[in-house]
Amino acid sequence: MARIQIPIDMLTSRLGDRFSGLRNGSIASRFSNLRPFSEFLDVKRLSKPADFGEMQSRVNYNLGHFASNYAVVFVMLCIYSLLTNLALFFDILFIIVGMWTIGKLDGRDLEIGQQRFTTSQLYTGLWIIAIPVMIWASPILTLMWLIGASGVVIIGHAAMMDKPIDEAFSGEAV
Repeated sequence: MARIQIPIDMLTSRLGDRFSGLRNGSIASRFSNLRPFSEFLDVKRLSKPADFGEMQSRVNYNLGHFASNYAVVFVMLCIYSLLTNLALFFDILFIIVGMWTIGKLDGRDLEIGQQRFTTSQLYTGLWIIAIPVMIWASPILTLMWLIGASGVVIIGHAAMMDKPIDEAFSGEAV
């Protein structure tokens, strides 16, 4: 079975240099720079920014500094959203298992008793069942919740977490 290749370079080429590390490395190397939990949730560094400029500076710094931690937070919110919307979870699972099972037939017909089903009939039956269940499971609402929740959590954390002392003074002229 062939591995699935996702064209990450094509997806991230328009986003500038912010995602260049994602294009050049594997997923394992992406998560190799996870910050410790104690640093990520350091209560002593939480404070309200004085103005919008300071907030913007904090967000710019923290998005780069805690990028892997924010990716883990996003994955955790994805898992939470699927566990709270079980209809969507089981429909996605149904589609994956159904397509995998049909793919295992290698183009042969499925014979059950006296009935023969072609792969196109099996795919059609899969989608006839999956699409109405998918509409009922409201994936767009779940996606909008995921975008909103991750935005509030990630941008909120990035705006409230103060820079370390050594980084705070690195941009000032001496």
